[in-house]
Amino acid sequence: MMKRKALGKGLSALIPGVNNVDEIGDKFFHCPIEAIEPNPNQPRQDFSDSELEGMVASVREKGIITPLLVSRAETGYRLIAGERRWRAAQKAGLERVPVVVKEATPTESLELALIENLHRKDLNPIEEAIAYRKLLEQTGETQDSLARRLGKERSSLTNTIRLLKLPIIIQKDIIDGRLSMGHARVLAGIEDAEQQKLLRDAVLKKNLSVRQLESLAKAINRQKDLKKGDPEIAHYFQSVEDSLKRSLGTNVQISKKGKKGRIILYFYSDEELDRLIELLG
Repeated sequence: MMKRKALGKGLSALIPGVNNVDEIGDKFFHCPIEAIEPNPNQPRQDFSDSELEGMVASVREKGIITPLLVSRAETGYRLIAGERRWRAAQKAGLERVPVVVKEATPTESLELALIENLHRKDLNPIEEAIAYRKLLEQTGETQDSLARRLGKERSSLTNTIRLLKLPIIIQKDIIDGRLSMGHARVLAGIEDAEQQKLLRDAVLKKNLSVRQLESLAKAINRQKDLKKGDPEIAHYFQSVEDSLKRSLGTNVQISKKGKKGRIILYFYSDEELDRLIELLG
């Protein structure tokens, strides 16, 4: 039999006021694994086989240490939190798993599952954004109040939700880890979807840092500001920039204020810098 102290590990983060298994009483028991169904509102959608295999080995050796959190359902019990442990237990061939039963509405289940995943840092940014949006839609809360309840900065929550406005191809890059959260936030600040895709391609092709991507994004915004002024001047500077880009093979930015200005040449490696120096020399 597993030690009670180990079974209560982590429960206080999900059930306020509960510090150990003794306080849970008859709501804790070993449940047949086939009586549990997954949570349809589970925020996490990516359960990689390689990650699960490591947990399966641990479950075979030590069992499930932290109980699953479930609510009662028509056919048995529905998971609130602990789906990865439940999946690993199935693969490991366990017949029963420790559970804690908590009565919760679908919205409360979503919130508890989100909190657990945030504590364990199990969600990718897109999964996190979808969960925030669902909670806002289901509760009618403001972003301010939801951020306070989840212990998040409002700006962080807002920036995460904005990722859902990105093109699907970019969202997939974020899920697969090809683009970082820093890259994603910069791209989300660009209004035009085609410009977002062009910048995304540049990041992946040239392995641009977040700072380099920010510089390119600022150049795009500056060109938009120019277009708001004299269209002939904007067209002239755009054509000059395009000509220099073609001849130098790199991004070029021209800025002018009064009779003064500057020309900025971008490079992304030591080799590219040497090439530009040789061309200009």
